[in-house]
Amino acid sequence: MTPTPRGGDAAPSSPPNAGGAEGSAGSDRGVSAAAIAAVETSSIAQGIVAADAMVKRAEVELLQVSVLSPGRYWILIGGRVADVRSSHARGIEVAADALLDQLFIPQLHDGVMPALRGLVAPSDADAVGVLETLTAASAIVAADAAAKAAGIVVADLRLANGMGGKGVVTVTGSLPDVEAAVAAGRADAQKRGLLARAVVIPRMHPVLREHLV
Repeated sequence: MTPTPRGGDAAPSSPPNAGGAEGSAGSDRGVSAAAIAAVETSSIAQGIVAADAMVKRAEVELLQVSVLSPGRYWILIGGRVADVRSSHARGIEVAADALLDQLFIPQLHDGVMPALRGLVAPSDADAVGVLETLTAASAIVAADAAAKAAGIVVADLRLANGMGGKGVVTVTGSLPDVEAAVAAGRADAQKRGLLARAVVIPRMHPVLREHLV
C-alpha cells in the first residue's frame, strides 16, 4: 500500500494500550503542542530495523514499540513537530514494502493518549460510539479526529493484540456529539478502506456500560 501521510503536512517499551509518555501540555482547545507519528509493518524484523532508523534520524521519544498480532510490528514516537516529521519519513522509507500503515499528527488531541494508556475514568454519558478499524494506526487517527470534532470523551482505545490486528475506539458523550465524532472519526479509515465498522448506541444498558466504558 502506498502511504498517504495524514494529520497535517504531508515503544520492551510498553505495548499498545499499556502506555507511553504523553507529549507536552495541551492548550485550552485540548490540542497538544507535541507531535506523534507511527509506523506499522507486516514484518517484525523489518519493523525493528525501521524503529532503529527512526530514533537515529532525529531526537524523538520512543513511546511504544512492540510486536502486534498477527505478526506485525508497531512503532509510536513523539516529540517536536520537525523531529517527528523527519523520523516518520525515515521510518516509512526503511519499512519499504513491509509498510502496513502509518500516521503523522502534528498536534494530537489531549484526550487520545490517556485512552491509549487506559487512564480514562468510567463515564455515565448518554451515548456511546464505537469505531473499529483494520490497523492500529488508523484507530489513533480516528480517535484524534473524533475528539477534535465534538465535545466527547475518548473512553477507550485498544490496538491490535487479541483482535486480529484491528483497532477499536470507544467515545462517550451526548448523542449529537457522539454522532458528530463518529462521523469525523470514520472518514479517513473509510476513505482508505480501513474501516471495519462504526456504530452509535444512543442509550447503552447500564450493565454493559460497566464493562465497556
